[in-house]
Amino acid sequence: FGCSHPKARQVDAGPLSVRAVMADRDFRGQCPATACFATKCLHAGQQPDPSTGARSPTMTMSTAFVFKDSDQAAARFALQEFGPIYSRITNPTVDDVEKKMAALEGGSAAVATSCGHAAQLLAFSNLLQPGDHIVTTDKLYGGTFTQFNRQFKQFAWQVSFCSHEDFAGIAAAITPKTKAIYCEAIANPGGIVCDIAKIADIAHQHGLPLIVDNTTATPYLVRPFEHGADIIVHSATKGLGGHGNAMGGFVVEKGDFDWGSGKFPILSEPCESYHGLKFYEVFGKNGPVAESLGTKGKAGMAFAVAARTLGLRDMGVCLSPFNAWVISMGMETLSLRIQKQSDNALAVARFLEKHPQVKWVLYAGLGGPNYELHQKYCPNGAGSLFTFGLTGGFEAGKKLVDTVKMISLVANLGDSRTLIAHPSSMMHSQLTDEQKQAAGAGMEAIRLSVGLEDEKDIIADLRQALDGIRPASAL
Repeated sequence: FGCSHPKARQVDAGPLSVRAVMADRDFRGQCPATACFATKCLHAGQQPDPSTGARSPTMTMSTAFVFKDSDQAAARFALQEFGPIYSRITNPTVDDVEKKMAALEGGSAAVATSCGHAAQLLAFSNLLQPGDHIVTTDKLYGGTFTQFNRQFKQFAWQVSFCSHEDFAGIAAAITPKTKAIYCEAIANPGGIVCDIAKIADIAHQHGLPLIVDNTTATPYLVRPFEHGADIIVHSATKGLGGHGNAMGGFVVEKGDFDWGSGKFPILSEPCESYHGLKFYEVFGKNGPVAESLGTKGKAGMAFAVAARTLGLRDMGVCLSPFNAWVISMGMETLSLRIQKQSDNALAVARFLEKHPQVKWVLYAGLGGPNYELHQKYCPNGAGSLFTFGLTGGFEAGKKLVDTVKMISLVANLGDSRTLIAHPSSMMHSQLTDEQKQAAGAGMEAIRLSVGLEDEKDIIADLRQALDGIRPASAL
C-alpha cells in the first residue's frame, strides 16, 4: 500500500505554540498534472513535507508505524485502508520513489525492491506456480540468464529461451502453462534494441502479459508501456540511481491487463491469506478501488498490490529507506544524465569504429540492422551501453581492459563514470560458450558503459590503451 503523510496540525511546543503548516492550506511545490518528463524527475511522487515544509524528500528511518487505534490497524492489515504498517511492506520514503517511478514509466503503481534480481523474482512470483512456464528472448544480462536457468528450476518454473528476432519461435514456444513473455528493452551487454511491439502482439494474442526489463534504457529513452508492455522491471542500481552508490529495483504495473482470464489464479482466485479476497476483483481496473480513484475501466493496481502484500511480505526483498532516498536523488537528474551518456556513447563508438585495432562495434546508434528499431523506440539516443571486439581477439581485449587508466573495470552499468568489462569472464562466465554467443557475450566482446566525463577524455584513455597493444611494427 502507498503511504501518506499525516494532515498538518497544531504542535504543542511548550511555552510557544508552533503551527507547522496551516491546516487549511498545503504548501505549493506540487507536480503539475501535465508535467513533462524532466519535471516529473524532480517533482513526481514527492511534495514539501506537510509538517516542516522541507523541499528535499525526507527520509523516514522507522521500522514500524503507529496506528491511531485498533480499528485502523485491522483495516490496514485487511487491505481495507492505504497506509504504512511495517517497512518491509510500506515506508513513506520508499513510497515517494515508487510514485516517482510509476509516473516516469506511465504506470498505475510501482513496488520497490532490494535490487533488480529481486524485482524479477517478485514479478514472476505473482504469476508462476510449480510447473508453470515463461518464454524469454536470449539477449539477456548474465545474472538474469542464471536466475532463469538455475534458480527458477528450484521453484519448478520452466523457461524457454528464444532469439529476440525469432518471432515465430517465440510464438511456437508458448504452451498451456506459459504465464508471460519477457525481454530487455535495450539488451545487456550488446545494446540491441528489441522490437517490443511485435513481442507484445504475440503475448496478447495468447492472453499473456509482456514483462520488459527497462534497466539499460530507463524510461527516458524507451517507453515500454506505449508499445504494449504490461509490466516493467528495473534494476535501479544502474541508470536510475546513476551513481553506483545504492542498490534497488522496481516492478511497475501499467494497470489495464486482464488478470481475470483464469490463467493467473494468484491474482484472480480467492487468497487464503486475506480470507478469500480476490486481488483482481478488488484492485483491478474494473474494481471498487479503481472506481474510487477515478480510473475504473482504464487502470487498476491488482498486480502491484498482490506483489506487495504477498511476495514482498513473504520474501522480504524490500528496499531500505536510505537506498530509496539515494535512488530518488539520482532520478532527479535522469534525463540530463542519460542524454549526455547517450551522446558520449555515440562519439566513443564512432571513434572505435574507425580505429584500426577495432574489429567490430555493436551499437544501434551507428546504423546497421538494429538502427531502425533504435529510431522507433529510442530516438533520443541508443543508450550508454555497447560492445566491441579487437582484431587481436581475446588476448588483445584482455590487455585493453587491463591498461585503461581512467575507465574502471567494474561489473556494473549506467554509472556516472565510464566502466569497462569483459562479460564472458565476468557477468556471463557461468554460461556455456553457446549461451554466451547467443547473449552477445562472446569471448572477444568488451562491454563499455559510457559515463558523464568529457568525451575527449574517454576517447583519450581508450586511445592510449589501444596504442599499448599495437604490434611494435605498427608504432
